Amino acid sequence: MLALIIIVAVIVVVVLVFVSIYNGLVKLRNRVDNAWSQIDVQLKRRHDLIPNLVETVKGYAKHEQETLDRVIQARNAAMNAGGVAATAQAENMLTGALKSLFALSEAYPDLKANTNFLELQEELTSTEDRVAYSRQFFNDTVLKYNNKIQTIPSNIVAGMFNFAVREFFEVEEPEARNAPKIQF
Repeated sequence: MLALIIIVAVIVVVVLVFVSIYNGLVKLRNRVDNAWSQIDVQLKRRHDLIPNLVETVKGYAKHEQETLDRVIQARNAAMNAGGVAATAQAENMLTGALKSLFALSEAYPDLKANTNFLELQEELTSTEDRVAYSRQFFNDTVLKYNNKIQTIPSNIVAGMFNFAVREFFEVEEPEARNAPKIQF
């Protein structure tokens, strides 16, 4: 009788540990998904600001259509990117195009003094900070999740239920690792 109680107790403990590990993995996976959606929100905000910025610059820099077109093309590519790696690459291209756009203001003093342009620049800078924070939070969450599914004993449960390693949101271009310097 005592042996039966011990066996039942061990089975209950194993089941409780199993359930606890599974629930922890689900919570971490959901945090990763939530962190990605926060990046998505900030990127959408960034994408929504760009047409206003381009229109403002257009009025002053009529001869710079190629730069404006590159910004719009990069924005469209970023909006249509799917997945972490493709989005990171598209956003890096957009950052480069925006650097070119802001560099134009040096050649157009009236543009540098335009209140609308300055407000849009400030909003974009604020949004860039939010994107950077969201990326950091996402990568921290992915790290916790990946560690959990790759360590014992949770890797056994993760393997049984097909929890997959997630990608980090990485900057692939070395020059994109540096924050853009914008001076007006």
